[in-house]
Amino acid sequence: MKLNRPVSWFLLAFGVWSWFIWITFVKNLWQDGSGLAFDDAGDPTGYFWVHLTLAIVSFLLGTAVGVIGFRGVRALRREQREQLG
Repeated sequence: MKLNRPVSWFLLAFGVWSWFIWITFVKNLWQDGSGLAFDDAGDPTGYFWVHLTLAIVSFLLGTAVGVIGFRGVRALRREQREQLG
C-alpha cells in the first residue's frame, strides 16, 4: 500500500502530537495533588493505574502510527529522488 503525502504527514504529526499530549498527561498525573491518583499514604490508586495504562497504550499506538507516517514520508522522498536522478 502506498500512502500519499498528506496522509503520511498527518500520521507522522499524529504520532508526535500523541507523545506530546500523553507525556504532559503523565506528568500531571504523577504530580496530582487532588487525591485521585494517590491516597493519603501516597500509594497509587485505581484511578492512577487505569490512566497510566491508557497513557502507555496511547504511547504505543501513537508510536506505531507515527512510524507508519515516517515510513510513508521517507518512501515518498526516496521515490522523488529516483525520479529526479
